[in-house]
Amino acid sequence: MQTIRSGTVEILPEEEMLAKIQKSLDEDRPLRVKLGADPSAPDLHLGHMVQIRKLRQFQDLGHRVVFIIGDFTAMIGDPSGRNETRPRLTREQVAVNAKTYFDQVFMTLDREKTEVLHNSEWLGKLRLVDVIELAAKHTVARMLERDDFHKRFAEERPIYVHEFLYPLAQAYDSVAVRADVEIGGTDQKFNLLVGREIQREMGQEPQVILTLPLLLGTDGARKMSKSLGNYIGIAEPPDEIFGKTMSISDKLMADYLRLALGYKEETVKDLTQQMERGDLHPRDLKARIAEELVCTFHGPQAAKRARSHFDRVFRDRLGPEKMPEMEMRVPEGEDALWIVPALVQAGLCPSNRKARQAIVEGSVRRDGEKVLREDARLEPGGCVLQVGKRRFRRVRVNR
Repeated sequence: MQTIRSGTVEILPEEEMLAKIQKSLDEDRPLRVKLGADPSAPDLHLGHMVQIRKLRQFQDLGHRVVFIIGDFTAMIGDPSGRNETRPRLTREQVAVNAKTYFDQVFMTLDREKTEVLHNSEWLGKLRLVDVIELAAKHTVARMLERDDFHKRFAEERPIYVHEFLYPLAQAYDSVAVRADVEIGGTDQKFNLLVGREIQREMGQEPQVILTLPLLLGTDGARKMSKSLGNYIGIAEPPDEIFGKTMSISDKLMADYLRLALGYKEETVKDLTQQMERGDLHPRDLKARIAEELVCTFHGPQAAKRARSHFDRVFRDRLGPEKMPEMEMRVPEGEDALWIVPALVQAGLCPSNRKARQAIVEGSVRRDGEKVLREDARLEPGGCVLQVGKRRFRRVRVNR
């Protein structure tokens, strides 16, 4: 229980968790611990890893993980935490997104102790009469107790009937796999509790639920999400993982140590106190977090290269050792090439307007020096163009 409690926000109800563990020991039967993830976007990110690490803890204790890829529920769209209806995905979009989940989950989980299932296997077979029977086990009043539904109803924002079906579909997953325990973020608490109710209504012993903290994204304001663009994908290139991690605010470092890397609380406190005393520079701790994350998903050699690349580009401002190269030609009758179309031709900006905007914002550099004027010209010869922190091109301008 000490291991299970670590890092959790709530165990509901805890006395049932104790009883399930005792029963598991008495019967020599592993608990079935469920986590569902809708493939609403390709690739898992660090936010998913908070829950997947908890699953691995259960496996290390001898239990069995049931990882459900929500290819059916993704077509409904989880309304949790939303102030408007989530766009629905097509079957084709879901299939493309789901392809990556299978391999990525085994970066952390033990294959021998994991079942990976798609919930279309059972939800796709339900008849209308089955859906009606399922819907008859829950009330609209209970649905409206959910914070996001309650707010939308009070603000007269539309709530569509299919959104009410989402918690019921997720609950039916628990019935289909006979879950003993279900894990989810704090924003999933309502859905997880519905799972308990539906299991009880359908004659099963209800699951215990564990809620875990939500990892904030790189913006430091909202939970990590692909749709919000504030994510760090676990399958992204090492340089991207390292660079994105270095961009997080100092105040997030304790959570990343605790939630993304699984550091024990006493170690997190010790490192935090070292920073407060000035014994440890925040940049050094952040680099340690970034390097360990890359090492987790790509190995130690990739982590060392990513750190070296970051230091070279952002600390020493030398640019990466390897970068795309291309040749450009000065227009006939001209002595030099205007930088704005050169940025577009190099693929660093999508349009002349965006290129001008990047220059005005101070995010364009030539050989490490900021480009301050929109009318800047590139003389014949070689140079390195940079837009933002991570986009580089080695360019050779010819007459």
